Amino acid sequence: MQILKGSVVKFHYRIKDLDGKELESNFSEQAVAYLHGYNNMMPGIEKSLESMSKGDVLEVELEAEETYGEIQADSEQRISVKHLVSKDKKPKWKAGMTAVVNSEQGQREVTILKVGKFMVTVDTNHPLAGKTLQFEFQVEDVRAATDEEIEHGHAHGVGGHHH
Repeated sequence: MQILKGSVVKFHYRIKDLDGKELESNFSEQAVAYLHGYNNMMPGIEKSLESMSKGDVLEVELEAEETYGEIQADSEQRISVKHLVSKDKKPKWKAGMTAVVNSEQGQREVTILKVGKFMVTVDTNHPLAGKTLQFEFQVEDVRAATDEEIEHGHAHGVGGHHH
């Protein structure tokens, strides 16, 4: 089955900078699942995966506006240290580190600019914003979405949304 609007797609990805340095990968983890054609994925990724099938592999270079967006000016924000989330248990926060913050738009990755005793100043631009990146995709599975997934506007189950 080819990836078309209304398909649930499960895929692995690898992101590299233009020098070939790996920045992020989920090849050793669970595949990402999303409902294709319903604005659940970055536009450049959806466009790249369109018409691919299970087992297909693709390497593509994508511009910032198709992925994490351009860098937005005035994106500094002061927040309480207690709102920072890290993979480490209790990290000692320092400028330059990245963290996850729960926002009204869901989880957001931020870069720490300045650390105080109770507050931190963060850059709310995604750490990969403003960069042209190399992506490698491997399609693990493609299936037709259920009526409920179409109605809800997202994939359900492993790698997707859980109710």
